[in-house]
Amino acid sequence: MSDGHDHGDDDHGHEDGHHHDHGGHDHDDGHDHDAHSHDHDHDHHAHDVEQLGYAVVTVSSSRGHEDDAAGDAIESAVEGAGDEVVVREVIADDFDGVQGTVDRLVDRDDVDCVVTTGGTGVTPDDVTVEAVVPLFDKELPGFGELFRAMSREEIGTMVVGTRATAGVAGGVPVFCLPGSENAARLGSEEIIVEEAGHLAGLARRE
Repeated sequence: MSDGHDHGDDDHGHEDGHHHDHGGHDHDDGHDHDAHSHDHDHDHHAHDVEQLGYAVVTVSSSRGHEDDAAGDAIESAVEGAGDEVVVREVIADDFDGVQGTVDRLVDRDDVDCVVTTGGTGVTPDDVTVEAVVPLFDKELPGFGELFRAMSREEIGTMVVGTRATAGVAGGVPVFCLPGSENAARLGSEEIIVEEAGHLAGLARRE
C-alpha cells in the first residue's frame, strides 16, 4: 500500500474548494446564526456537540488491531480532546466493504463523527475516497486543502499524492485521512478534533 505517504488528489481539494468553503460557513453558519445574535463568539458555536462519539476505521489489508499505529494516533487525539471512540474497526481495501462500513457507522445513534485512515493514495487498491465520497450529502473540500497545506512542511511536494477528503453523510462529518501514523496524527490532532463538534452540530441542525 502507498498509504504510508498516501497523501493526494489536489483536484478534489481545490477544484471547487473556495466555492464550498464559503458556502459551508456563510450559509450554514453565518446567516442563520447572525439572525439570532450579533455576538459571533457565542453564536458561532451555539450548536456545537460538546462530547462526540467517534468511529475510527483503518483501511488496510496488511494491518490488524495490534499494529494499527494510525488508528492509535486518532484515538489518542480524540481522547485527548475529551471525546470518546465508540467503535474502532480495521477493514480491507475493498470498495464495497469500505462503503458499507462507513454507511453503517453514520447511521449509528452513538456515532457523531467518522474518521477513516488509509486508502487515500494512488495505488489501485486505494479506494477509500471512491467508496466514501458517493455517501456525502455535502463535501468539505477545505479539509483536504488545509491538510495538504499543513502536510507540505513534512513531505514537501509529495502532497500531490494525497487525496485526504471530508464531507457530511447522513448528518455526520466523515474525514478520510492517509494511512501513515504521522498523517493520522496531524489530521486528527490539528484539524478534526478542533472542528468536528462544530461541524456535527451544524450538520444535524433542523
